Amino acid sequence: MLWAAGVSVVVHLPERGLPEVLHWGRDLGDLGPGDFEQLRLARVRPVSPSALDAPWPLTLVPGEHDGWEGRPGFAAHRAGQAQYPEWRVADAGFEADAETRTLHVRAEAPGLLLHSELRLDDSGVLRIAHEIVNTAAEPLSLASLEPVLPVDDRAAEVLDFTGRWTRERVPQRGPLAQGSRVRETRRGRTGHDSPFALVLGTPGFDSAAGEVWAVHLGWSGDAVYRHDALPEARTLLGAGPLLRPGEIELAPGESFRTPDAVFVWSDRGLDGLGDRFHRSLRARPAHPREPRPVVLNTWEAVYFKHDLDRLEALARTAADIGVERFVLDDGWFRGRRDDTAGLGDWTVDTGVWPEGLHPIVRTVRSLGMQFGLWFEPEMVNPDSDLARAHPEWLLQPPATRAWRGQHALDLTRAEAFDHLLESISALVAEYGLDYIKWDQNRDLIEAVHDGRANVHKHTAAVYRLLDRLRERHPALEIESCASGGARVDLGVLERTDRVWASDTNDPIERLAIQRWTELLLPLELIGSHIGPPTAHTTHRAASLDFRVATALFGSFGIEWDVTACTPAELGRLRDAVACYRRLRGLLHSGAMSHLDTGDGGATATAVVSDDLRHAVVRVARHATGDRALGTALRVPGLEPGTRYRVAPVAELPVPRGLDEQPPPWLAEDGLRLPGSVLAAVGVQLPLLAPGEALVLEITALP
Repeated sequence: MLWAAGVSVVVHLPERGLPEVLHWGRDLGDLGPGDFEQLRLARVRPVSPSALDAPWPLTLVPGEHDGWEGRPGFAAHRAGQAQYPEWRVADAGFEADAETRTLHVRAEAPGLLLHSELRLDDSGVLRIAHEIVNTAAEPLSLASLEPVLPVDDRAAEVLDFTGRWTRERVPQRGPLAQGSRVRETRRGRTGHDSPFALVLGTPGFDSAAGEVWAVHLGWSGDAVYRHDALPEARTLLGAGPLLRPGEIELAPGESFRTPDAVFVWSDRGLDGLGDRFHRSLRARPAHPREPRPVVLNTWEAVYFKHDLDRLEALARTAADIGVERFVLDDGWFRGRRDDTAGLGDWTVDTGVWPEGLHPIVRTVRSLGMQFGLWFEPEMVNPDSDLARAHPEWLLQPPATRAWRGQHALDLTRAEAFDHLLESISALVAEYGLDYIKWDQNRDLIEAVHDGRANVHKHTAAVYRLLDRLRERHPALEIESCASGGARVDLGVLERTDRVWASDTNDPIERLAIQRWTELLLPLELIGSHIGPPTAHTTHRAASLDFRVATALFGSFGIEWDVTACTPAELGRLRDAVACYRRLRGLLHSGAMSHLDTGDGGATATAVVSDDLRHAVVRVARHATGDRALGTALRVPGLEPGTRYRVAPVAELPVPRGLDEQPPPWLAEDGLRLPGSVLAAVGVQLPLLAPGEALVLEITALP
């Protein structure tokens, strides 16, 4: 049995066949040796009508040999012969350290060896990976290998996600239907429409309540998310890599390991899932520990119009309002005056930068800021010296449809891999880069290497490139960006320090995008910027105060030509930066919850410190509501017997109109109430207009 943080995973190791998971969910407490056998007997499935003559097991890798008639956990063929292995557990072992309890299982079948690893960490997050080894003398063509777990029979509803560019992670929900149901991604990257997380739950589960079981695949390539609800078996939940026909051929002795499928259970609804994900990520040795700096990214400030005087003015203004990291976006390298040329030629354009980037780097550093640079290493424009010199390095045939005027490089080719590693590493060293914004702006179509589908191995090569770069430059931080939010997953986050959640800075769109990104990631990993008054992507206008309130809950930054701001706007930005810098310690360490406002047009997001003495709550209205009065804001998770002061954060103005007709408690310099009252009764909110937000600070009184 594996156990941690209120979670138990009970695995039965039979004499024949693969292990069975008897229970995954609520902690079962201390069980004696006899209890495990009794639990096994309690979970033995009976023989159902018109079915196999004897009970059959639902294993870690279910297949037809077991009696399973849903989607198989393993599928392969050898010289055209189907493989239905008869497994036998050869060895199993348990190990534990300060953070993780791990079960290793080694199973054998004729011509095959299967290693399974189940790792449960201190946050109750379970990671499962399988490795298959071809031990026969003939090649093995692998079709699928997918970790799965059974869930409770009370699971009755399904939540996953879809989306598009600038509208990522849109939830979709419905009843759990019978059958084997699959979401496939075939974009060669995680995708704007990624399932992201597949959640099964008890009826009516929401942010704060209900029992839920979820899986996320820590992988940036093609993926399968699946659930199987068959009449004759327990419901299964799982995820694994999507393998194209002929993509993975294992020669004798070769092996294939799945990416981690990350399973999470909670009896506190979706916020309980999020809390486990967040605590698990924050416990990683490589998790960012330094305060997340205020970023200014130049893209929506200058686009491709790079000019030293203009960029130095931008840097001076940024430093004056408190920016800590200046990132030069697309347009700095050879031939890059628009998005049709230059990708692949990673040398500075001396026509624009006759002294290289040294002048702007010196200016930025003299102002006390870090310097970062944009790259799109995996891509190449046909109009580039690299593409002309090495057309054989393309991952796609030349006739493949272009996307943003670009194609992908095949990083499984050692020459292409080495070229990128050396080119990028040289620039990191020359300019002492603190940060790279690593972009990837197209889906992969017809991604082949020597005629064979190659998405999986290409994705693994991207990971190796990131790893090698970090080995050479341990202090370098990297952001994962892919046309915005098309590469947001735990696989890439093993190698990067934050993600760009979306290419839209429209705060209305961002409220929803960030809310659901927060299901998986804590705020310090989610890039969130203040954009211009009118959003580049939606052409919607929003007030500066609303843009600030939205961006505050994240890894905060600015993407706007601040040299064009009025003195009043610069003052507001200076205050916003000061607010973020004061509160980021709380925002990037506390427990997050999404509060029920009772109003479909308003959202409320809270972060409470681990010691329960400090909290920040943002209430934001994105649409009009049905009532003419604001609702009561209830804030759970505080210490019931502690008295708190509730007031707007000092650095940010309250929405317009509240100065003239504020709620009484605002006029009285806030409220002072016990945590029990704030949780059960709450605070009467003002009626905000669409596009307005109120940010409250809750502080324990002495």
